[in-house]
Amino acid sequence: MTARIDRAGVRLLIHRRLGGGEQGRAIVEFVFLGVMLFVPLVYLVIALAAVQGAAFSATTAAREAGRAFTTADREDESLARARAAAALAFEDFGFGQAQAGIEAACDGSPCLRPDARVSITATIHVRLPLIPALGGDDVAAIPVSVTHIASVDRFGGRS
Repeated sequence: MTARIDRAGVRLLIHRRLGGGEQGRAIVEFVFLGVMLFVPLVYLVIALAAVQGAAFSATTAAREAGRAFTTADREDESLARARAAAALAFEDFGFGQAQAGIEAACDGSPCLRPDARVSITATIHVRLPLIPALGGDDVAAIPVSVTHIASVDRFGGRS
């Protein structure tokens, strides 16, 4: 006796043999696509956090350097005081002297005269995480710069 298979049975058999059912594939696709989207998102959050930390550090360093500069007793020690105050602010946020620095500019001479304005610019070069420096050039760094203008006290200026 020969077994007779109808057309519906053949279709069902071919469908099962050729993998027509997608059982278990959705979870693999979900995990693969989830990782492909999640890893860049986490990297972006880490990079933005580093830039935001640099912005906070530069703001604090410029403000404190301006305060230290304008409250100095003598003009020859004012820039050293400003650099020391900025270095403390940079170190509080984890940035070293190689990454950060300040510049000071006065609106006239002498710098510590009454009502004088001193412009302090703090700059930090933020290296992007997990990207090496290529050939010594720091192409993977984002510069963050903040300028703060401090005023010498009207009655406390030194000349």
